[in-house]
Amino acid sequence: MSDLAGKLALVTGATAGIGRAVAVRLAENGAEVVVHGRDPERGAEVVAGIARRGGRARFVAADLADAADTARLAVEAGEVDILVNNAGIYEFAPTADTSVESVDRHLAINTRAPFMLVAALAPGMVKRGSGVIVNVSSTAATAVAPIGAAYGASKAALETLTRYWATEFGGAGVRVNGVSSGPVRTSGTEPLLAAFPDALDQTNARGRIGDPEEIADVVLFLVGDRSSYVNGTVMAVHGGERSLLPG
Repeated sequence: MSDLAGKLALVTGATAGIGRAVAVRLAENGAEVVVHGRDPERGAEVVAGIARRGGRARFVAADLADAADTARLAVEAGEVDILVNNAGIYEFAPTADTSVESVDRHLAINTRAPFMLVAALAPGMVKRGSGVIVNVSSTAATAVAPIGAAYGASKAALETLTRYWATEFGGAGVRVNGVSSGPVRTSGTEPLLAAFPDALDQTNARGRIGDPEEIADVVLFLVGDRSSYVNGTVMAVHGGERSLLPG
């Protein structure tokens, strides 16, 4: 397949989990992918894996907690046609046990970095008259819990920005959408899965948590022409969320 042939895509947080699956999917469908992460070794592995499948990719390292490094990433990525804001951190703790530094990290990586990348890259899309931005969010933005308020707030802000950007740029041919992911089995979530081996599988109607590729397939739909009339939407991809609260 080559639906995205000739397109340049930047995927943040693309060296593991959902981001890696997204990078692979986009490359499989013809896009040249800028793989972002912090670990050059893992970045090289992703790029090599894409190359083995016949795709094209390159790695750019950047720390999204650092505003200057985020700005550099935008420059080094180039004139991208597709931006997938996937990178994020999550630290689940009660509010009283959440440090100011943790709050700042959540907002810097999960909210400020996407804001900066859109501010830097969307004007070029507008000038060219086309482009797609997908923000990877979480059900934590809308399904509250007794812990993780900083993470939920940072993702709720990202979903609000998604709707603002869809309005701001939609008339110029740039679509902006989001994906609200439920729990997904990745290396980053393994400690949580080990601590609660059965609980997460009971949070949705499918009776299991998701795989990164299932989220990547939805991102692939949103960046392609088949979703040309989809703008300003945050698509829920969680297997049919089920409340854990009584009643």
